[in-house]
Amino acid sequence: MSARVGVVVFPGTNCEHDVAGVLASLGGETELVWHGTRSLGGYDALVLPGGFAHGDYLRPGAIARFSPVMDAVADFAAAGGPVVGICNGFQVLTEAGLLPGALQKNRGLRFICTTVGVRVSSALSVITAGVEVGRVLQIPINHFEGNYTCDRSTLAELRDEGRIVLRYVDNPNGSIDDIAGICNREGNVVGLMPHPERAADELTGSTDGIVLLRSLLAAADTAEVALGD
Repeated sequence: MSARVGVVVFPGTNCEHDVAGVLASLGGETELVWHGTRSLGGYDALVLPGGFAHGDYLRPGAIARFSPVMDAVADFAAAGGPVVGICNGFQVLTEAGLLPGALQKNRGLRFICTTVGVRVSSALSVITAGVEVGRVLQIPINHFEGNYTCDRSTLAELRDEGRIVLRYVDNPNGSIDDIAGICNREGNVVGLMPHPERAADELTGSTDGIVLLRSLLAAADTAEVALGD
């Protein structure tokens, strides 16, 4: 049976079909999940895709954090389910407290839309398990507030626990320690600013995103998520 992946949609999300389409092409069974949903039973993994949830009013992810679905996402994550936030999804996960730190405006206050090199820094997450540490992937970014920041003690924990999963080869936005993606202690919740779903076809110039999404599906295939009613 194919892994069943829920792709969470907020008002303003605009990358849901891209993620769902690529995951489906890799053998996953995908379904769009509206932000008003309160139960996520039956899914093997969740993706919070990119876009501008609630128009990014106040700040990115700050309003989405209060959507009914986020309580269900938190329960799903606590039960060990794989959860991946991409770009705006990463911002939502930090606002919801499922990942530490925050995303602030890019250095130079410029919107960035380009392909960058990101180095796999840890294999201890659901998107990098089985991917060679040190491998450089070419993946697009598309953000104005992708500059990751955290306090010194949090950065030390992320480093010591192998929770920095991706680093920029040439830092485009000012992120502390060149961070492009992090995970929680268990490795099942991941946030990353690059868009792997946009590097999944030769026409895009790179297929490097496939290794990350395949890793997610592999984690979903083996996940045993026990949720209450």
